[in-house]
Order: sequence, then C-alpha cells, then structure tokens
Amino acid sequence: MNNEHTIGSVLVVGGGIGGMQSALDLAEAGFKVYLVDSSPAIGGTMAALDKTFPTNDCSMCIMSPKLVECGRHRNIEIITLADVKSCEGEPGQFKVRVEQLPRFVDAEKCTGCGLCVANCPVRNTPHFEQKAYSPPDLTDEERQKIDAILEPHRKNGGSIVSILQEIHDTFNYLPEHILNHVALAMDIPPSRIYNIVTFYKAFSLKPRGRHIITVCIGTACHVRGAPRILEELERALDIKAGETSEDRQFTLETVACLGACALGPIVVSNGEYKGNMTIVKSAKLISTFKQMEERAVNE
Repeated sequence: MNNEHTIGSVLVVGGGIGGMQSALDLAEAGFKVYLVDSSPAIGGTMAALDKTFPTNDCSMCIMSPKLVECGRHRNIEIITLADVKSCEGEPGQFKVRVEQLPRFVDAEKCTGCGLCVANCPVRNTPHFEQKAYSPPDLTDEERQKIDAILEPHRKNGGSIVSILQEIHDTFNYLPEHILNHVALAMDIPPSRIYNIVTFYKAFSLKPRGRHIITVCIGTACHVRGAPRILEELERALDIKAGETSEDRQFTLETVACLGACALGPIVVSNGEYKGNMTIVKSAKLISTFKQMEERAVNE
C-alpha cells in the first residue's frame, strides 16, 4: 500500500446502532465518515424495539443521543435511501459506487411538517374481507360513545392511534368487541389495530383500576431501590405487578424507563410523576388513595 496516496475517509454501510457507534468512533478519531443506509433514516432495527436485553432499558433512550450526534457531527455525512453497487481498489484507495433513490423532497429544506404525506396521492390502504367478521354486539350507550369518537376521524385513515386513545380514555381500557366494531366501521383489518394496541404500553386490553400506579424499573431506578418500592406497593395493594384489584380501584404496572433517571426511583400515580420515592412515601401514597375512595363512598 502506498501511504502517500491514502485517503483519510471511511465508508460505513448500515446505519443501525452498530453502524452509528462505528461512525462516531471513527469521526472522533479524525476520519471523514460516510454513513450509508438503505432505509429513509438511520436507526435500524433498534428503533422498533421497546426494551433492550438484558437490562430492559428503553431502546430509544440509548439510541437517541447517537442519532443526534451522527446528525450534528461535522465529520459524518449521512446518505440514506442508498445502496452500495460496487467496491473496487485497495486499502486507502477504494472506489465505491453508491446508488441513491430519489426522495422527491429536498431533504435540506424539509422541516418535518408532514404536508407531503398528507398530500401524497398514493395510499397504502390495507384490505380485508368484512364478510368474515360478524358485527359485534354493542349496547346503545356504547354505540353512541363510539360513534361520537369515530365521526371526526372517518375521513382520515391515519388517525387510528387518536381513536384508540379516545376509546381508552372513555372506557379506561380497550374492550375487544369495541375494537372489532372500530375495525369494521373504519374498514381496517383487526390485525393492524392489535399491532398498534400491543406495541404501545399506554394501551391495555384488560380492565384497569381507577388509580393507575406505575413503577419505573429501569437501571437507574433499579439501583436506587425500585424493587423494594414495588414489593411494598404489591403488599399494600395485595396484587402483583400487571394486576388490577378486585374492586377495580387500583392497577399496578411497571415500565422500563420514564426518561427522568435523575429523579429515580420514580412512581407515576394517575399521570403524576413522584420522584425520589421511598418505601415510606409509597405506603403513604396508597393510604391517601384509599382514604379518598372511602370518603367518596361515604358521600
């Protein structure tokens, strides 16, 4: 190899978590890095994961800083929607031909407003045979509530998540017969709805209590005593994590990360974050909720 003609640039093929870390390490070492990925954006498979093994940490919490660093690093040039067609030469003098697919949008001027998606004439609309599904039985009250939720969204096929959120807020969970009714009413395959429901932690297919207690068991909270707090809550509520009390007052859940590691251990009660929790504070929290329920019954 002739060192006089070597070029200090590197091509990294694949923009997954390994490719991003490799690009960052090489860029920090002073090399010009070209990060090539066939997808519209870097991130790879990890972007679709909820948790990582073996710590159960949030995958996006690990990956997001690397995405930002790759996008901002002056020595990294990201080339997406591209495939490597040929590679020839010798170390230090490789010539690589990269074919990049058209975006039809100027990426440098894109602000992420989403108007191109809203106005795109091409729609990938899934189709399923409704004849195979019989209309579920709904009470008059349920039908009125669901129709009121669906009516504003009937012209927008991409709003299924918003529909599910409103249904979840109305019934405190997602009943199976109502999801089947939504699938028929919106002409959406039930499999697509269940893919969304089972992916997001915020959705529940089982009835939940009036008070939702969520304990973060991520690494930061774990080392600060989250397991002991979870045990105290299970003892006070007489249920295990993932269960709902028989009187439907309490539901105890766990989550891998809440994005506020500095405040760990964290417990979320009815949407309110409570940081630096202790066993004493958790017992007092449950006692306060029980007193509220007793006063409501007496009134």
